[in-house]
Amino acid sequence: MIPSPLFEDPVYGAPTDPTIIWNREEKKWWLLYTQRRVTFQPVGFSDVHGSAIGVASSEDGKRWLYRGTLPGLEIEPGHNTFWAPEVLYAEGKYHMFVSYITGIPTDWDYPRHILHYTADNLWHWKYEGVVPLSSERVIDACVFRLPDGQYKMWYKDEDHESHSYAAVSPDLYHWTVVGDEVSYNHHEGPNVFSFGGKNWMITDEWDGLGVYETEDFRHFRRNGVILKEPGNRPQDARLGHHADVLVSGGRAYIFYFCHPGDGPENTGAAASQGRERAVVQAAELQVIDGKLVCDRDLDTELLLVPEE
Repeated sequence: MIPSPLFEDPVYGAPTDPTIIWNREEKKWWLLYTQRRVTFQPVGFSDVHGSAIGVASSEDGKRWLYRGTLPGLEIEPGHNTFWAPEVLYAEGKYHMFVSYITGIPTDWDYPRHILHYTADNLWHWKYEGVVPLSSERVIDACVFRLPDGQYKMWYKDEDHESHSYAAVSPDLYHWTVVGDEVSYNHHEGPNVFSFGGKNWMITDEWDGLGVYETEDFRHFRRNGVILKEPGNRPQDARLGHHADVLVSGGRAYIFYFCHPGDGPENTGAAASQGRERAVVQAAELQVIDGKLVCDRDLDTELLLVPEE
């Protein structure tokens, strides 16, 4: 059975927006995430701002060691905010696209951008610049290599009804915005992958994860909702949020976070923290009768195949 929860941040108690990647240098899996902070007294929304990018590593994907936070990302003085890392290995380097906000806002009315970094290993990052996109309020990058060799980024544009906008690039450095591609509802956290003979996008609708399918990575058809119904595993009884999908060894695993603090399995201090506390969970995805489904209670193993 996949461990539940898969990971808990031992310092601040609220890992969110997980992404998983194989660390070629350490020969381990890395889990990178937004390190929200619930072990202090927040002012307004300061618990979700001021976050660093947390790091945990694992040899098998089941037992995770907290490693701290990514160093050297600051681009200006002060204590600033980093959210939702998207990390991929391409063109001989690691590339990270991460949401950024100056300072620690106590409300939502501040610009946010997506920054680009590169690295020869996952610890030492070089700042490449701000990705020029469709507004001054963009977050949650997802980058996927298209069949023609181009790269495509989907992201949440909060100035355009929180739809998933997209941009394309030949090299991950120069981007051209192509516009609104998923406007079914307000959402965030788009994630694109291929599995089971189809191409998919999932989005966080704050009421489960919306599922879409596509043939051309441009036109998306609604396919359903996953991770809306509560699970029965420990700390998995609430909605799944902002997920990453890893296709490994012919199987697909979804890594998501949920807020278990108000679940029936929690009492005392955990319950008093309510929905702000978070954990990372994992489950297996399947394609059944042409639909992407996720039984978060399925008794299955997490079998990750190391990448070269």
